[in-house]
Amino acid sequence: MGNKLRNRTLLIVVVTLAGLYLVFLPHNRRPTGKDFTSWSQIKQNLSENIHLGLDLRGGSHLVLQVQTDEAIGKKTDQNVEAAKAKLQEKGWPFDSVERTGIAQITITVPDTSKNGDIINELQAVDFGQEWAPSERGKTIVFSLDPGEQNRLREVATNSALQTIDLRVNAYGVTEPTIQRHGAEGLYQILVQMPGVDDPERVKNLLNADSNLEIRLVATGTQQTTANQLNPFSTKEAAENAAKGLAGGPYEVLFYRERSSDASTPQEGYLITEKNPIVTGIDLRDSEARRSAQGSNRFEIVFRLAKDGAARFGEATGKHVGDYLAVVLNNQIKSAATIQERITDNGRITGSFTEREAEDLAFVLRSGALPAKAVYLEERTVGPSLGADSIRQGVTASIVGLVAVVVFMLFYYRMSGVNAVVALILNLVLLLAMMTFGAVLTLPGIAGVILTIGMGVDSNVLIFERIRDELRNGKVVASAVEVGFDKAFLTIIDTHITTIVSAVFLFVFGTGPIRGFAVTLVAGLLANLFTAVFVSRTIYMWHLNRRVRVETLSI
Repeated sequence: MGNKLRNRTLLIVVVTLAGLYLVFLPHNRRPTGKDFTSWSQIKQNLSENIHLGLDLRGGSHLVLQVQTDEAIGKKTDQNVEAAKAKLQEKGWPFDSVERTGIAQITITVPDTSKNGDIINELQAVDFGQEWAPSERGKTIVFSLDPGEQNRLREVATNSALQTIDLRVNAYGVTEPTIQRHGAEGLYQILVQMPGVDDPERVKNLLNADSNLEIRLVATGTQQTTANQLNPFSTKEAAENAAKGLAGGPYEVLFYRERSSDASTPQEGYLITEKNPIVTGIDLRDSEARRSAQGSNRFEIVFRLAKDGAARFGEATGKHVGDYLAVVLNNQIKSAATIQERITDNGRITGSFTEREAEDLAFVLRSGALPAKAVYLEERTVGPSLGADSIRQGVTASIVGLVAVVVFMLFYYRMSGVNAVVALILNLVLLLAMMTFGAVLTLPGIAGVILTIGMGVDSNVLIFERIRDELRNGKVVASAVEVGFDKAFLTIIDTHITTIVSAVFLFVFGTGPIRGFAVTLVAGLLANLFTAVFVSRTIYMWHLNRRVRVETLSI
């Protein structure tokens, strides 16, 4: 009995110390004396270890709607270009290929002799069977199947959800909530960001476009003055120059970049090859760094994935001495001479402030949104409202705890002390489990209060079983052992059924409901340890004294 009791006591002490450490001491540095003596430092450690939800900490609540028709339109535009390229490749005459609806392509031909060939080739190779063709004289109309349209809407919404999740987490928001919102077919996304003090900046970042392309500047149009690129002053001049170029296709884009002294902007229009060497899809990583051109200037350094690096290396190796343009959202941000073959690293330079460079870097890291999202709802929860909720919730918890303690001591006398010790340890372990990434919400505080009730309920079951055995004439040691054994299965049954219910709440519930479920499960798991293991150990210690225990205060 002695070794068993010693081992149980050692386990309880270790678990208790670990729980106190997780709740009250810093996790990112070595504790100091101030962590034990300063109340303000203890509160700070507690606030850093226990993550608060939006309703307690304050922050921003946003509901976005993905413009899914835009994603379908992009798919249609891609097929328009694919149809033009295929008709030119086959040498089949056509008058026009146009998008005549969100999911409709109309091909106009001079005669109908090749209509069958056009339909078969496009549907079999480029478009797919989901594009249904119909002939109307000299026009061929391809319409996208409604089922495929709905699939693309779902794909666009889920892709937007993933991109927004990457951007919010890159922004550094603690425990954000990002999930689908509303009924099926609304294509809405809920974003909750606790502790965000600049919601406008976050809104801009969530909707920021990040279409990065690296293109070659068209050979023969690289006018230079004093080793600097000299762009065309007007778009018309650049377009006229592009008409005389062989090869292609080419595109005229606006160019603006500050000179090396960061004072005189260099701007105009450049002719670039329309097909990029690499795009943002090929990015592996990007980060903001201070530029060597000035202490107040920043640039974005990016690294390419394996396939993109191979294409980049091949293209730059063939065009040493030519100019390379970094195109962001159809505007040239920087252009420089290719000095040597480049593989997996590059830079975006320009007149970026530190914040602009950081924002652009992680927008590039998170990729482009498949379709824009508009804001349907925006609410800001002030930290003072959250503080009121915390104060009221803690007050309710303390009042409930004190009431339970008074009742247990009054009704079960010294055995009530056993229950109080187990209950306090239960709360410590509950908070310790919350430090592992869980978020405490206002409903979560309700879960804490419910956990207090569940913990007391377990002790009441045990104590009443012990009382029954004492009434039946059993000695104290036997009554305690039988009482715990008989109550154990009942406690397990009640806890498992409640945990299963909480799991369903977590799986199918939203943020606040999930917070309640997480807190409840953590409290129940802690209660299984304290009400059964800790409480029984206390009785074992009491019964294991040298003086034989004839009666029990219960």
